[in-house]
Amino acid sequence: MAKAYWVSAYRKINKPDQVAEYSKLATVAIKEGGGRPLARGVASMAHGAGIAERTVLIEFDSLDQALATFNGDKYQEALRVLGDACERDFRVVEGLE
Repeated sequence: MAKAYWVSAYRKINKPDQVAEYSKLATVAIKEGGGRPLARGVASMAHGAGIAERTVLIEFDSLDQALATFNGDKYQEALRVLGDACERDFRVVEGLE
């Protein structure tokens, strides 16, 4: 079974304190959902339309696990806290087998 990844590329952070609160809640939801952070921080390099802003990569054992965590109550609460605090590109990508 292929692993799956959450990829979050932040384009602009408008309310850093709110993003920090979201991050606390999201970290708990992700851990409980079986997710493992692989990378987190400001991009070392950006190319093309990329922006050197915060990027987060989370690994899950399967696409089902990644989607269940995203749709779970705890992560949805974290998203409510995040609200309009930032502009980000969020994707769930299935890995190669």
